[in-house]
Amino acid sequence: MIFVTGGAGFIGSNFVLQWCRNTDETVLNLDALTYAGNLANLQSLEQSSQHRFVQGDIRDSELLARLFAEHKPRAVLHFAAESHVDRSIIGPEAFVETNVVGTFRLLEAARAYWNGLEAADKAAFRFLHVSTDEVYGTLGPNDPAFSETTPYAPNSPYSASKAGSDHLVRAYHHTYGMPVLTTNCSNNYGPYHFPEKLIPLMIVNALAGKPLPVYGDGQQIRDWLYVEDHCAAIRRVLEAGKPGETYNVGGWNEKANIEIVQTVCALLDELAPASERNVSDSRSGTPLARYDELISYVTDRPGHDRRYAIDARKLERELGWKPAETFETGIRKTVQWYLANQEWVAGVLDGSYRDWVQTQYGAKA
Repeated sequence: MIFVTGGAGFIGSNFVLQWCRNTDETVLNLDALTYAGNLANLQSLEQSSQHRFVQGDIRDSELLARLFAEHKPRAVLHFAAESHVDRSIIGPEAFVETNVVGTFRLLEAARAYWNGLEAADKAAFRFLHVSTDEVYGTLGPNDPAFSETTPYAPNSPYSASKAGSDHLVRAYHHTYGMPVLTTNCSNNYGPYHFPEKLIPLMIVNALAGKPLPVYGDGQQIRDWLYVEDHCAAIRRVLEAGKPGETYNVGGWNEKANIEIVQTVCALLDELAPASERNVSDSRSGTPLARYDELISYVTDRPGHDRRYAIDARKLERELGWKPAETFETGIRKTVQWYLANQEWVAGVLDGSYRDWVQTQYGAKA
């Protein structure tokens, strides 16, 4: 059995689904089901004995100790995190609580469990911590991409809290000898992405005729990684990564935000033309000819990092992983998924996904 935290979130749920498709090993899934945790993502596993869900907080030390004792996992995959930069600017405390305190308590519970294992099981145990490229700070236009040795320089409460969690994980390896692994990924996109993030927000707003808000001049550059590729990379690191090591996971797709928005608009023009869906501009009531008519530049985010880029050569060189999707194939799959799953989108937007969870899972959730 593996123990996944945050397995009802965007990346976590994609990982759980991929894991269950590709292995027979059971997943113990702990998630607090905050606003971004959605068990509807895992509806296909509702009747599966391979997936065991527990609603709970990674800060709950007693719960963690009980779960380790009862289920005896061979590995922990730690996805649980507050992850939205804008939310961290408005309310940073939740990010410190979940990302720093929560990671600390999970590490403590894992260490106590690991210390009690027999020699062979102790040697085989792994604690894999999923982190972000944002801990490295920002890059200039001509700076080399972030490598695993780039100094940390976080610029938002979110990235600072993730940096803190990374440092704790590293310290538990160097101080206690715990067999930890850390992955730092670039911007993920794909199915089940909560529609406050750039790509799903643009899709949802465009189909509703709402403005497509672009921060500043829209020239902030990010490396984009299809979530299925990221999950495959994590599986590979768990399988063959060297304890104590960090592996950067990137898609080799540096794109400016405005280019992302324009690409989404062009795909929607092709796959779901505004004229055929009778979409009008919500600001004027004018029927739309093209979705990019909705692009609206807004005041930039405070402290907005200008450029991120990931050098993922170590992962390819040492573990043989590289992304299967190009940005062109991945973004098309993503737009097609949102168009085909409008009921999921509607449930997230109106909050009814929470009602669904209660109806389907009741006390189990």
